[in-house]
Parts: sequence; structure tokens; C-alpha cells
Amino acid sequence: MKNLQWRKSTYSGDSSNCVETASVPTAILVRDSKKPAPAVLAFPPAAWAAFLSHATKKSH
Repeated sequence: MKNLQWRKSTYSGDSSNCVETASVPTAILVRDSKKPAPAVLAFPPAAWAAFLSHATKKSH
């Protein structure tokens, strides 16, 4: 998994306490920015999209 472009949310600012994501053809990869190795979770793109949709909904 070398040469991946890891990104973190702009909401994280300068904090190192966040998750980072990277895309590969078949998955969205997620890791802890404080401990980037060895644990990386891989989600199918549709599952990641469903998670983001749910996580970004505003509750009333």
C-alpha cells in the first residue's frame, strides 16, 4: 500500500487525531492518522458512500 494518497477531513484542521482515507479501484481505505500502520480498513465504494450519506445527515 505504498504510494497511496491519504487524505484527511478539512474539519480536522492541524489535528493529528483523525482518520485518513485513500482510494484504490475496488475500495476506500481508512486508517488512524496517529497509528497509520498496520491497521487499515477497506470498504466497498457503495458501503462507504452509504456511510457518508448517513454520517452527514443533519438530525432534527
